[in-house]
Amino acid sequence: MENEKMNLADTVTPLQTKTSGSFPSPFGEGGQRPDEVRGDGGEAINRVTNSQLITLDLEEFYSSGERILFDIKDWLFQEQILKEKDFRESVKTHDWSQYKNKFVAITCTADAIVPTWAYMLLSISLQPHASFVFFGTLPELEIQLFINALNKIDWQKFKDAKVVIKGCSKVEVPVAVYVETTNRLRPLVTSIMYGEPCSTVPLYKSKKSS
Repeated sequence: MENEKMNLADTVTPLQTKTSGSFPSPFGEGGQRPDEVRGDGGEAINRVTNSQLITLDLEEFYSSGERILFDIKDWLFQEQILKEKDFRESVKTHDWSQYKNKFVAITCTADAIVPTWAYMLLSISLQPHASFVFFGTLPELEIQLFINALNKIDWQKFKDAKVVIKGCSKVEVPVAVYVETTNRLRPLVTSIMYGEPCSTVPLYKSKKSS
């Protein structure tokens, strides 16, 4: 996996605020935004001036590619007992190229005692072909793929920002990913909201330092 930081310009969208009439108002002609007050001359004074408002769409961090569950039970004697000689022979003769560029979760759905080295041996064979190898279930693999993407972000670029974590998406984002994202933002941002820019649920607002 690449260690470089993910470009935030590709994953987050600054929300444009109407300050000079260059953007159409969602509140109608001459409408007043809820984040604005009016001066004595009727001019708009934006309450979020000099603050960065960002929409973070977690759908952007979805890893495209086929997910495969490798169930080790199929290589056990009567789906219960691992015979080392037979297991190693299966590893040797198996066509590992079929997992090329795929995300593979290794698990055992049978109630069997499987030595740790067996999972490690599978990983050694899968790693040269698969995009990513993980121990666990497919839902757990999905969470880890999102976490891998979150690890590439330079979170310091969210410092002192007001962040809206987008709620609705075409891709199902695990709840665990929303929680992890919140954990990473909380120490840095001034506020966290959830939902759509036009309808958000406030979740966190930092206390102003005295």
